[in-house]
Amino acid sequence: MNILHLDSSILGDNSVTRSLGQRLAQRLAFEHSDASLTYRDLAADPIPHLTGEAVAAQAAGDPTEIMAEFLAADIVVVGAPMYNFSVSSQLKAWIDRIAVAGRTFAYTPDGPVGLAGGKKIYIVSGRGSAYIGSPVEGWDFQEPYLRTVFAFIGVTDLTFVRAEGVARTDLREQAISSAEAHIDGLALIAA
Repeated sequence: MNILHLDSSILGDNSVTRSLGQRLAQRLAFEHSDASLTYRDLAADPIPHLTGEAVAAQAAGDPTEIMAEFLAADIVVVGAPMYNFSVSSQLKAWIDRIAVAGRTFAYTPDGPVGLAGGKKIYIVSGRGSAYIGSPVEGWDFQEPYLRTVFAFIGVTDLTFVRAEGVARTDLREQAISSAEAHIDGLALIAA
């Protein structure tokens, strides 16, 4: 079993998604002691944003380490902080490298078909405010985007772990504790 763990927060040690993602990745590695764990820090080692040259290389089928890591993974843990109602640009750059026609999706006469199914993705989301069930729930473009882009490439087995309200002193500790309890209570997939 191969586990890919991604961090995309720019906050370093102050990041909620980094600590929660690490907790989840370590739990997965413990539960699957034979698993291979690959870690990529998208903030410390950023992927350049998409360029015409990169798209041409993708179209030519040039292999990349990023694509190989993703395709080899059975489980992906994504640390996804919410920045300005969506994902970080670091995570978006990674997504742009794995959403590639002919590799993770194909265009067909009946519409696009995902080719990267069979994976489990855990998304650890940190949000400064509380969105779910609040008047600003519609401002959440992060989770709908991630659900859509992963479904587009064929991955529909997603579990979200949310720490909401981490920028609010009245909610932060409870939000983190709740997310930790969610991680600890997850029924993880079998090998």
